[in-house]
Formats: sequence, structure tokens, C-alpha cells
Amino acid sequence: MKVFVYGTLKPGEHNYPAYCEGKAIAVQPAYTYGKLYHLCLGYPGMTVGTEKVQGYLLTFGDESNLVELDELETFDPQGLPKNNEYQRQMIPIYDLKGRYLAQAWGYLMDLEKIKTFQGVFIPSGWWQGIRD
Repeated sequence: MKVFVYGTLKPGEHNYPAYCEGKAIAVQPAYTYGKLYHLCLGYPGMTVGTEKVQGYLLTFGDESNLVELDELETFDPQGLPKNNEYQRQMIPIYDLKGRYLAQAWGYLMDLEKIKTFQGVFIPSGWWQGIRD
């Protein structure tokens, strides 16, 4: 099971140890296409788009990790989309040389929620959390 992460779940960010460290069996720098925003909540949101969004492709042994990730990302697979913070969907992922790697789960946010959370576009496509 593969998941593309671009925010707090990336290696070195604050949610990686609790949700991914020791659980991901492979970690690879990667990118997808979308549009990345920093939110007033202190983490990013990605929408559908044509810009490169950089992150990591994480590979897990099975889909059991999705339950924890869905909770963190406020995504209920049986819930109404308007009640979810993010929507989990399959997206194409590429290595840093532009080669297609796989379809992976990614957490995307709709533009209305980005606006609600005062999203600021990140032209570089790379989000980095604030360090203590």
C-alpha cells in the first residue's frame, strides 16, 4: 500500500514518528501534480492542479495504516465529502527524475476549504513545518 505525503507526515516532520516511522517499509523522495498551500492551521493542503508538489512516497506492508492516517487527515471514507477536511484519492506519483512510480493514496483538499483556512500558495511545491 502506497501513500504520497507532502506535509506533517514527511520524514523529519512532527507526525512522521507517530504514524510512519517503523511502519513504512520504503520511503522515496517523489512528486505529483497539484497545487500546494500553507494553511493558517500550521500544515499544508494540496488541491488538484498542474504544479509539481514535492514529498515522499511511503510504502506500507498493508492497508491497516490507512485507518490511522484517515483519522489524522480527518477523512471518513463513509462520510460526506463536505464533512471531511481532506479527500483521499489515488494519484500518480513520479520519482525526482520524472519517471512514473505508481498510483498512490494522497490527501487532497478542495479549494473552498483552502480558502476557509486562508491558504497561501507555495510556488516551490515544497512545504516545511516550523521547527522549535
